[in-house]
Amino acid sequence: LEETAMANHSKTSRFSAALTVMALLALSSAHATNEIVWAGCAVTKKAFMAEIAAAYERKTGVKLKLEGGGATKGIRYVASKKVDAGGSCRHRLFVDGTPVGTELRTTMHQVAWDAIAVITHPEVGVTNITTANLRKVYNGVITNWKDLGGPDAPLVLVTREGKYSGVEQMFRVLMFGDQTYDYLARTVDASDSSSLEDYVEKTPYSLGVDGVSSARKSHVTILALDHIEPSKINIAAGRYPLFRPLYLVTGPNPTSAVSDLVAFTLSVEGQRIIAEQGTVNLEEGRALVEPWNNLKQRFGG
Repeated sequence: LEETAMANHSKTSRFSAALTVMALLALSSAHATNEIVWAGCAVTKKAFMAEIAAAYERKTGVKLKLEGGGATKGIRYVASKKVDAGGSCRHRLFVDGTPVGTELRTTMHQVAWDAIAVITHPEVGVTNITTANLRKVYNGVITNWKDLGGPDAPLVLVTREGKYSGVEQMFRVLMFGDQTYDYLARTVDASDSSSLEDYVEKTPYSLGVDGVSSARKSHVTILALDHIEPSKINIAAGRYPLFRPLYLVTGPNPTSAVSDLVAFTLSVEGQRIIAEQGTVNLEEGRALVEPWNNLKQRFGG
């Protein structure tokens, strides 16, 4: 009898343990479906993702955990399933017409339009730069603000690390026609767009390029390019030349919550939220579709 009781107790213990494991798995699954981990470019994150996340959570109860890290992270972390969804301010990288590596295993959902803007420290006093002079700055020909109509002071050029961040890849394509172009100027490297913005805010006589959708939320001066300001109206109309798409990124088999997030961002409500943040939404930027499709041919897209 004692042996039978011990055996029954052992079976009961194993059954209880199994129920505990099942309950934990159920809780874990429920938690997973109630949270989306998003990573990607700081421009998209700062421009409108916080507002999209808050509205989506109110509507569905699903929380978005937003991480930065850049456009490359936003694409490749989704492809390798390290995060659920991503954000990118560049298209997938192409070499000879083929997407690079893991980036092939992603889907890019365009949700808005952005532009690359020239930003400076607020006290520089310059409000415009020509395209020709901007190239000279990045090629190390112009190194003093007096050559741009500013004070007699060395120009501090700050750039993103690497060539394939959303800003750096698109700026190289749009300004130099080559996504692998090597700048000839001496530069200070920033790890991401937020760090670049912080550096320009705090460093006298500094200059960099940044996504205007996030730059307008920073304490920097945004320059006109060839006397055309990167305003929402000018970007949407195609008058300002350095425009680019903003994307949400999903993997080949997104969860229903991720698919719903994309659908929400593309909905009337989601597009209204984007527009309210000062970013050009898809309807507002209809005039940019054809020139963008032509532009993509420069880098195989």
